[in-house]
Amino acid sequence: MISNVIIGLCALVMYGVGIVQFRSKKPVAFYSGETPPSVDELKDVKAWNRKHGIMWILYGVIITIGLVVGMAMGDSVWVSLVVFVTICVPIIFLPLYHKKLIKDYVVKKD
Repeated sequence: MISNVIIGLCALVMYGVGIVQFRSKKPVAFYSGETPPSVDELKDVKAWNRKHGIMWILYGVIITIGLVVGMAMGDSVWVSLVVFVTICVPIIFLPLYHKKLIKDYVVKKD
């Protein structure tokens, strides 16, 4: 029960980050310690922010799906696998997608 609450809160945090990034007028960063690109460095600030926001919202959706599936499975050892896959596996793909967005939206200065 406590783990479900914690996982649910994690999903809410991802939704919150995604919504804030989606609605931001200034360029957003992916990593907390990363300096976001300036407006001059981006081809389209709105698209940059929206794609980052959607990425985090989708991560929240994946976590929520894992939570619902895990709750439906009941008390099973397989719940651990579902939780691991829905929380940890996307973490591999988030930075890869961010790198793709850098490639697509950051203007190269010569």
